[in-house]
Amino acid sequence: QVQLVESGGGLVQPGSSLKLSCAASGISFGYYNMAWYRQAPRQQRDLVAAISNKGISVYAGSVKGRFTISRDIVKNTMYLQMNSLKPEDTAVYYCNALEVTGSGDYWGQGTQVTVSS
Repeated sequence: QVQLVESGGGLVQPGSSLKLSCAASGISFGYYNMAWYRQAPRQQRDLVAAISNKGISVYAGSVKGRFTISRDIVKNTMYLQMNSLKPEDTAVYYCNALEVTGSGDYWGQGTQVTVSS
């Protein structure tokens, strides 16, 4: 059974940093493209950053230069380091795993990030 569990969210002030974690079980990063999405209330779920099974990363323009996606193969955990946080970053952040051949698409339960003064 595939399971993705996010953690690390919280309430922080603008300009602060936060590091999110996605603990994965039942998958191998060698066969999955991994990604972070976020969704604010009554908004669509948008891609924040992604890292392919080959380790190649891409970012949404709104977070490029501030966020860094990474993965630890041994721990089977993906991370999102978020720096210089802005109120516009407030959302529920979701972990996603997409099997490279399209045979599987999985989501975590989400973790709340609130940036407010």
